[in-house]
Amino acid sequence: MSKYTPEEIEHSRRIFKSATPKYTADWYIKWVASALILVAMSIRGMPEYQMYDLSLSTMGISLWLVVSILWNDRALIILHGVGLALLLRNLLGAIQ
Repeated sequence: MSKYTPEEIEHSRRIFKSATPKYTADWYIKWVASALILVAMSIRGMPEYQMYDLSLSTMGISLWLVVSILWNDRALIILHGVGLALLLRNLLGAIQ
């Protein structure tokens, strides 16, 4: 329960509000995607886990691409689209 009234929150210059709505589909997708990318980054320097890194990174970037499309953000779509293509190339190269 908030110690502030809705009016205080709405008109406050000191209380920071999130720029995006919470608990929507894109909110859950972006947090899962971010967690996957962070786990991938945490194992990136270990050669024996290269496939896990590539797989988790690919899943995370794919989910962020979905969020980018839902948000209709062209810069993020390009970033994650190209990132996904590069990760898929590396993933397929590692499989062969």
